[in-house]
Amino acid sequence: MYTTKLVILGRDGILNEYREGHVTAPEEWVPVPGALAAVARLHHAGWHVVVATNQSGIGRGMIDMAAVNAVHAHLNQLLMVEGGRIDAVFFCPHTPEDGCACRKPKPGMMLEIGRRYGVDLAQVPMAADTLRDLIAAQAAGCEPHLVLTGRAANIGDDQLHHMLAQVPGARAHADLAAFAEFLLRRDHGTDSSEGSLG
Repeated sequence: MYTTKLVILGRDGILNEYREGHVTAPEEWVPVPGALAAVARLHHAGWHVVVATNQSGIGRGMIDMAAVNAVHAHLNQLLMVEGGRIDAVFFCPHTPEDGCACRKPKPGMMLEIGRRYGVDLAQVPMAADTLRDLIAAQAAGCEPHLVLTGRAANIGDDQLHHMLAQVPGARAHADLAAFAEFLLRRDHGTDSSEGSLG
C-alpha cells in the first residue's frame, strides 16, 4: 500500500538564516547554504515537504499577511530554481500570550498537517532548531530531528546532549542537507547513521 512520504520543517534557522526579530520582507529571507538543494532532493525523491512555523510577528502587528505571503512566494521562487517545492506552509500567527493550541511547543499545527494529509504522524520526521520545536514534534507524535543551524548553530556538546536527552529518540544533524541525506539513505535501506550526530 502506498504511504505518503511527508516531512515537516521549521522555517527560520532551518530553511533561512535566523534573524532576531522577524523576517518582514522577501529581501530579509536569506536561505541557509544548501537548504534549498536539500528540499529539492527530498521533493525529487517523492517526499512532500511542509513547513510549520510560529509567526508571532503577525499577532504583534509587526508583519501583515501580504508580507508573509510575499516572503513565502520568494521562498518558492528560489526553490523553483533548484527544482524543488514546498507543498504547504502552516503557520501560527498568535503571540505566546494568546494561549492558542497551534503555537509550538503545542502540537496543533502538526496535528492539522496530519489531518490534511491523512498520515500517521509517527511516520513523519520533523526538523527543528530549538528544544521547543523538538518538544512540539514529540507532542504531536512526529519523529524528532535537530538541525545544528539557526538557533542551534553554536551550542556545545554538553548542551546538545542535554537537549537530545529531553526528547527521547531525537537525532541531530549538521544541517538540512545532512538531515535530507539521512532520510534518503534510510529510504534506500543503506547505513543512515553517517552524517547524523545522534
